Amino acid sequence: MSESASATSGRPERAARSEDASKKKRRGLLARIVLFVRQVVGELKKVVRPTRSELMTYFVVVLVFVAVIMAFVGVLDISFGRLVLWIFG
Repeated sequence: MSESASATSGRPERAARSEDASKKKRRGLLARIVLFVRQVVGELKKVVRPTRSELMTYFVVVLVFVAVIMAFVGVLDISFGRLVLWIFG
């Protein structure tokens, strides 16, 4: 019955896939490292570098964000410091 179900769905059964995977020969360590490096180089070739104006925009956005977070943490620090001084004198 499982044969007819896999034949009608068009998908192979799970057991058949595991047998195929075990039949494949594993690559050696050096071959896997070379494959990894090739894939990394291929992905790096796809990277699009930002233009100068985009880079300046990102830089300003990061600076503003950091300044806002610093101000927030500073206000919290002063508030907790005064609260502790008020409680413990």
